[in-house]
Amino acid sequence: MEVILEARRHIDNAKDFLSNNAKKQDGLYQDRKYVKIAGHTAYTGVLLALNELLGEKNKRTPKSAEWYQYELSRIDKTLLSNFTGVYEILHIDMGYQGIRSADTASLGLKKAEKIIDWVETRLEKKNQ
Repeated sequence: MEVILEARRHIDNAKDFLSNNAKKQDGLYQDRKYVKIAGHTAYTGVLLALNELLGEKNKRTPKSAEWYQYELSRIDKTLLSNFTGVYEILHIDMGYQGIRSADTASLGLKKAEKIIDWVETRLEKKNQ
């Protein structure tokens, strides 16, 4: 599953931005620019995986977070909860506000990985 590998690559790149460029000190990242880049990169990875899961429904135009929340609410409530957390942490807090908390960033990345793992498992079952 090439899309899942690409989604994971986005997460790995986000982690690299944080560890190599954002300069963590006393639990806070010092360079918001790289926190923002990492947040956007990781969020994009999640959307790649979700777009693969949701298939044809998503091909025409980019969708809003609310669209993803509606679609995911029909599939799995835990997945919806993780997506909501990822949206808030990676997209809003990190991607736009450049939140400096390393703990918050770590939580967002863990939730992103959970989503990608869930999607991978679901796609594997679908392809069997």
